[in-house]
Amino acid sequence: MSTKTNKSFTKRLKVSKNGKITARKTGRNHFNAKEGRRSQLNKNRSVVFNISNKDRAFYIKN
Repeated sequence: MSTKTNKSFTKRLKVSKNGKITARKTGRNHFNAKEGRRSQLNKNRSVVFNISNKDRAFYIKN
């Protein structure tokens, strides 16, 4: 029996065509209305997510 993918973890990540993993920046959920426009737009970018091959094989099965 094969291991299952951790769905709650994979919903937060996106795997690109070349296998690079990107994630949302932190601190983006709420309290953004009082922030300056520059910091609001900077938070909108994604971040390259560094993960070891062992953990990647455990959490992400594709």
